[in-house]
Amino acid sequence: MKRIIVYSLLIACSLLFIAPLFWAVTTALKSQTELYLFPPKWIPSVWKFSNFADAWTIQPFNLFLKNTVIVTLMSTLGQLISCTLVAYGFARFQFKGRDLLFLVVLATMMIPWEVTMIPQYMEFNYLGWINTLKPLIVPSWFGSAYFIFLLRQFILTLPRELDEAATIDGANKFAILVRIIVPLMGPSLILVGVFQMMSCWNDYLGPLIFLNDQSKYTLTLGLSQFKGMFGVDMQSIMAITCLISIPPLVVFFFAQRYIVGGIASTGIKG
Repeated sequence: MKRIIVYSLLIACSLLFIAPLFWAVTTALKSQTELYLFPPKWIPSVWKFSNFADAWTIQPFNLFLKNTVIVTLMSTLGQLISCTLVAYGFARFQFKGRDLLFLVVLATMMIPWEVTMIPQYMEFNYLGWINTLKPLIVPSWFGSAYFIFLLRQFILTLPRELDEAATIDGANKFAILVRIIVPLMGPSLILVGVFQMMSCWNDYLGPLIFLNDQSKYTLTLGLSQFKGMFGVDMQSIMAITCLISIPPLVVFFFAQRYIVGGIASTGIKG
């Protein structure tokens, strides 16, 4: 009986999360006349799958997709490389002021991005990077405090005997990182990569601030083009929303076991 109650509650809660997604899909498939019916009609009379193709071609979404993929891949690669190097330095190197510097890095997580938004815009404007993809990519190559923390915690769980054995065999610090540490960091690196990919793919405020030309727009900015001064193209918004939600859902579906393993392996230590 207890199990039936628990499963019933879980099903009821899951329906609360599924309902908005189901509504978005059915709205994307509705005809214009069924959009604003009251009471709302959940299931369309005619399933108009052509709405997806029409919405994709109204705006240059192929170009928006290309820009989004470039930003996502380059930013994710930058975070993986930079955060791994910094985390390795904090976990394995002994130097004066290391712990204080690490606390300073962690303290940057308390600063909201809205606080640094204007200084960053002024800096990128001085460099001539406004209306380019560089402001969305380059900062990722300088690391993220949260990802550095996660990777450092994982490296601390690895025995130092591995480093010492590799040193006896003639490996330098960089070789130890590349040949021993990084292969063991698989789940944690996948965790960082998925989190960064999700963040870049769904980012709206960054592209809105730094991009002016439509040819540089990302998918999220392209989605906002359906909201005009005199109306909202609800069908197209829902259709594109469903389409651009597919890649993150697929990535999360295949990487979820690595995500759980990565979180479990970055327990607090040291």
